[in-house]
Amino acid sequence: MITVERQPWREMVNHAQATYPNECCGAMIGTIDGDNKTVIHAIALDNAAEGPQAAYYQLRPEDLLRADREARERKMDLIGIYHSHPDCDAYFSVTDLKNSCPWYSFVVLSIKNGRFDHANSWLPNAEQTHAEKEELQWPES
Repeated sequence: MITVERQPWREMVNHAQATYPNECCGAMIGTIDGDNKTVIHAIALDNAAEGPQAAYYQLRPEDLLRADREARERKMDLIGIYHSHPDCDAYFSVTDLKNSCPWYSFVVLSIKNGRFDHANSWLPNAEQTHAEKEELQWPES
C-alpha cells in the first residue's frame, strides 16, 4: 500500500493541473516499512519528452538521480514516480510499462478538463510485462 500525505498530494495534483493538457512527472520520496510506503515529499520534475507532451512524459536520468540524492540526504527513500494522464483514465499504459522500473511505485493522476478526477498506483514486474494495481490512499479518500 502507498499513502500520500496531504502536502505532497496537493503538490502532485497542482502540478498535474498546471501542466494540463500536457503530462507532468515527478518523484515521490518518503518512508518504506515492509509493504507500506508513505510519501512525505513530492518533487516536480520537468517532462523532457521532445515533441507533443499530451500523451507522453520522459524523465532525464540526472533529474531522477537528483531526486534519489535528495531522498538519501533526508534519510528517506525514493518511493516512485508520479505522472498525469490528461483527459483519460489513470491506467498504466504500454509506454509506461516499457519505461518503468520494478522497484518503484508509479502513481498516475487522471486530469479531465484540467481538473483532478482520480488516481491509481501501479507496481510493474521485473520483466516489464505487467503491472499490478497497488492500494493507494490520499487525503481526500
